[in-house]
Amino acid sequence: MKQLLLGNHAVARGAYEAGCAFVSSYPGTPSTEVTEYISQFSEVYSEWAPNEKVAMEAALGASIGGARSLTAMKHVGLNVAADPLFTASYTGVNGGMVIVVADDPGMHSSQNEQDSRHYAIGAKLLMLEPSDSKECLEFTKAAFELSEKFDTPVFLRLSTRISHSQSKVELSPWQQVALREYTKNPAKYVMMPGNAKGRHVVVEERQQKLAAWSEYCDLNQITWGDRSIGIITSGAAYQYAKEALPNASFLKLGVVNPLPSRLITEFARQVETLYVIEELDPVIEQHCKALGLAVKGKECFSLLGEYSQRTIAKGILGKEAQSVSLSEPLPVRPPAMCPGCPHRGMFYTLHKMGLTVFGDIGCYTLGATPPLSAMDTTVCMGASISAMHGFQKARGQESAGKSVAVIGDSTFIHSGITGLIDITYNKGISTVIVSDNSITGMTGHQDNPTTGKTITGEPTYQVSIEAVCQAAGVKRVTVVDPNDLPRLEQVLTTELAIAEPSVIITRRPCILLKGVQKHPPYRIDKDQCKGCRACMKLGCPAIVWGADKKAAIDSTLCVGCDLCTQMCAFGAIHPQEEKQA
Repeated sequence: MKQLLLGNHAVARGAYEAGCAFVSSYPGTPSTEVTEYISQFSEVYSEWAPNEKVAMEAALGASIGGARSLTAMKHVGLNVAADPLFTASYTGVNGGMVIVVADDPGMHSSQNEQDSRHYAIGAKLLMLEPSDSKECLEFTKAAFELSEKFDTPVFLRLSTRISHSQSKVELSPWQQVALREYTKNPAKYVMMPGNAKGRHVVVEERQQKLAAWSEYCDLNQITWGDRSIGIITSGAAYQYAKEALPNASFLKLGVVNPLPSRLITEFARQVETLYVIEELDPVIEQHCKALGLAVKGKECFSLLGEYSQRTIAKGILGKEAQSVSLSEPLPVRPPAMCPGCPHRGMFYTLHKMGLTVFGDIGCYTLGATPPLSAMDTTVCMGASISAMHGFQKARGQESAGKSVAVIGDSTFIHSGITGLIDITYNKGISTVIVSDNSITGMTGHQDNPTTGKTITGEPTYQVSIEAVCQAAGVKRVTVVDPNDLPRLEQVLTTELAIAEPSVIITRRPCILLKGVQKHPPYRIDKDQCKGCRACMKLGCPAIVWGADKKAAIDSTLCVGCDLCTQMCAFGAIHPQEEKQA
């Protein structure tokens, strides 16, 4: 049976067909759907972990226990999981273990363009890279087999385009794989120095075996065409190159670590001009140059962003590939918080008060954009609290009364708690805002430990943010509705003036959640509107500025959150009358 699947869905299907029994992940675009699709298979246990490090450790534990396991994350999530990752290379596995990492060339939803192949090289792990959904399924199944054959975790490297593009795949039935026997083996699994030294020898021997295997494995494929141009490539870059130069000769690498040497050298000997096309860093190119091959790579292509058929054709042929042109340019649509977003009132207030705001990763990162312009920094998950602490220690106690950290509920659980402990333990006096919208909103509404539901929607223990903060040593914990602007400003003023740590929990559910009541839309009375533009300071997409130099509300977007009514000093904003049934 054939079916059209997203790359992420195909990976999930491959894990299911391979008999994977345990999956633990933290959501992160573009990898999120892998675990979401897996959760639909009753034969596979799946969970959302508090962060990627925990997910990696849980998957390794399941593997040691004899089960086939998988963990999925985006490229920056791999940074969080790096500690167990490098040691897992030493311990090896019992049941097959697959690590799915999705890179984000072009930074569609990320803070950097990190190339995860460097982790595979550094940790000395096998990495496979599929180029379409068909290969996503097949490579996932192969990864479990290879993991058990070579006693190693195996990387599967995706990218935004591969994760979120569709192609046809051939479906197969679920394969039940028996749990492998667990045998106590401290020399293999207890990584104290004496044992780790012996395991390092095993890792190097495994690298040699993997390198020899990569020379002849069928995951690397040569397609001969015009031998005046030879292209070595992998992943999404292969698809672009194949469309731009369909008649060229190709060596498509499905194994991107360890890279084959003999295969590449033989291919290079049979073409006139050799090109390497890869996103992002010149990993394959440097390998080719180390082999003494004359190769063209990044001097023809960029180190930045995604490639395309146009950039590849221009880099090799000196001209752009033919493409469909639009008669008119597409309008720019910058990202914006949704109408009714619970973060909007908070950031408006922070901007109004002129505070320095240390931000974090989530929907609320958009608080940095105009007209709110209320965020000074965003580094990584959890960094808002820690960075603010360092900032205040460096600049003195006075700065503590003028700066706050903002972090979401899911991100607080992910990596914010330790930063809060850093404040209380080291006698900081910072004010932290936990923006609790009752869901992991940025990646598409996944539950987390604060929502009281598992990945499958089952009720579970609900972690109390208030209790966690109090246990961390914060005595002043206040909950406030972020849409109550006067109350929010009052609480902020009070907490910033007190020389001790405090946490303000701004609690209002995401407007897009099922069950959140929408109210009738509002309207603006043109006669009462003075054109002062105060309502425009909210940056609400439902409020537009007209040619008559007065504001108007798009009733198709307005959810009746009533935030704008608090902005209008002239009482010009009113709820529309509900239509009679």
